[in-house]
Amino acid sequence: MPASYFQQLHQQHVPLILPTIWDPASAVLAQQQGVKAIGTSSAALAWSLGYADGQQLPVAELLAAVQRILRVVQIPLTVDIEQGYSEDPTHVADLAVQLAELGVAGINMEDGTAEPQLLCAKICACRRLLNERALFINARTDIYLAQLATGPEAITECLRRLALYQEAGADGAFVPGLTDLAVAKKLSQHSSLPLNLMGWPDAATVENLTEAGVKRLSAGPALFLQSYQAYLQAVQSFLQPGLLADKALNYSDFNNLFS
Repeated sequence: MPASYFQQLHQQHVPLILPTIWDPASAVLAQQQGVKAIGTSSAALAWSLGYADGQQLPVAELLAAVQRILRVVQIPLTVDIEQGYSEDPTHVADLAVQLAELGVAGINMEDGTAEPQLLCAKICACRRLLNERALFINARTDIYLAQLATGPEAITECLRRLALYQEAGADGAFVPGLTDLAVAKKLSQHSSLPLNLMGWPDAATVENLTEAGVKRLSAGPALFLQSYQAYLQAVQSFLQPGLLADKALNYSDFNNLFS
């Protein structure tokens, strides 16, 4: 699916609700629900492959996993690449190009606790090496998630960073950890980048998100953790004769998703 279409999904009146996935099975189930796009969670993808989150996943494993997911989906896929798995902007740009060549529509890339100039350099390097090839770059700032600042200072610093990332070539602004829709509205009013939040704020509705100017809502690792909580409960039931829950996905229906 073209990256240009994925870009358009961030310009709708209502937010793009983006389920996070980690393998072909989770991807086809999300696709079956009629979602317009899906995205990997870096944590979920790493855990599913036997690695801890936090830049531990080998790039070769990432690329192989993305290929498997792309084989079974017909909707845009965006991939969370953490901090690009390197501090070298050239290496990060090479990864971005490889993902674009596979057919990925977008990437998330974060600043973490580093100075914003490093992420700027990575975004600039990606744009140079992509050489006009479309790829939606969602620039993530961890001001709220890592509590790098609070109150009005957090808003000011967040806007400063988003302006730098936009100038470097970012297409979107990802602000995980932000749950206050009043603050989200201030950010959306002072930045032209489509605003992406992680997880539903308490008592929020699509109307609330739209009013706050939120253009994308993603799930982070929450869906993976909920899924594996269900698996843990199923295993515990299976270990006790007669307690295995009857409710489960149908084998034939599930198998046919890959036909």
